[in-house]
Amino acid sequence: MTQDALTRIAEALERLAPAPMPAPDLAAAQAFAWHTGPDRLEPVTKVSRVDIGLLIGVNRSRDTLLENTRHFARGLPANNALLWGARGMGKSSLVKAVHAQIVAEGLPLKIVELSREDLPSVQRLLAHLRHAPQARFILFCDDLSFSHDDQHYKSLKAVLDGGIEGRPENVLFYATSNRRHLMPRDMIENERSSAINPSEAVEEKVSLSDRFGLWLGFHPCSQDDYLDMIRGYCAAHGVEVSEDRLRAEAIEWQATRGARSGRVAWQFFCDLAAREGVTL
Repeated sequence: MTQDALTRIAEALERLAPAPMPAPDLAAAQAFAWHTGPDRLEPVTKVSRVDIGLLIGVNRSRDTLLENTRHFARGLPANNALLWGARGMGKSSLVKAVHAQIVAEGLPLKIVELSREDLPSVQRLLAHLRHAPQARFILFCDDLSFSHDDQHYKSLKAVLDGGIEGRPENVLFYATSNRRHLMPRDMIENERSSAINPSEAVEEKVSLSDRFGLWLGFHPCSQDDYLDMIRGYCAAHGVEVSEDRLRAEAIEWQATRGARSGRVAWQFFCDLAAREGVTL
């Protein structure tokens, strides 16, 4: 066999079974993104987030999550958290803002973002984080949900329950979802109606959300909260407009969108800032 053929065989084997990921440099950043193919923790030097003081209308959830995270960063018991509810109400923004607040307080905490599609690789990620006891990690999965034929939820149990090894004591899991039970309601009802024992038909999947110690609900905001969000953005970025104009234009904007939320408030503010010639 020629040397070229041996080289091609060796390269093919490496693609099938890539070399183990080198130990990541966890001092490189406060935030990381987990990627597969090959496995790697990529530092995120600039996290897209808003100041925790600009999150309006979520005071109870903010205080609860902040206290839970502070306990974890100090080495005290803490719960995995599921932030669920209305779209655009700051669920993922709150997770990132809480992390920034804890770091600002001088506590050792890092955040690792994991996409839903990479959940099957979570055991490999946990193995790396388990061997970094000097740091504590929030494992964050945004927009988590499952369809009726989706088996990724089984991988999530490794994070929440930990299997025989248990979840690493230096890892906590935070997830956001538009669904309280992480799956469509019509799917739950269909499985119940067609099962011999309806109470057992969806227990395995529905009980997944029960494994989160904290459930924090986010609901559509009031008009007053919506306007307060915009006023907060204007004050933070130095956009000066009259109250009457701000109120009239903001209400017209949300009427054309057919909804009020933190996301709609930010989109209106971006438009307003642009018209005022203010860079963000």
